[in-house]
Amino acid sequence: MNVPLSVALADNFLLATHFDGQPLETDHGYPLRGIVGSIVGQDDLMTPYFWKGGKWIRGLEFLAKDRLGFWEQAGYHNEADVWKEQRFSYG
Repeated sequence: MNVPLSVALADNFLLATHFDGQPLETDHGYPLRGIVGSIVGQDDLMTPYFWKGGKWIRGLEFLAKDRLGFWEQAGYHNEADVWKEQRFSYG
């Protein structure tokens, strides 16, 4: 998953280890899953499509320059703003 630090530090970003009081199962992202969601009334927060959240996170890497993630290399938009319908990268 590649997101700007400003997105990772926003109120709508979550690194989850548990769901419903239980540790995440492997199929659902164990050991760590990144989730970026929408918060009603906080329209100033960037809300990317769900593929920008990562499953099976095993480490964090902070880079000075952006590097395309798996889905972005496959043609998905790098910013993926839901409200701008940025699904695919053209060009």
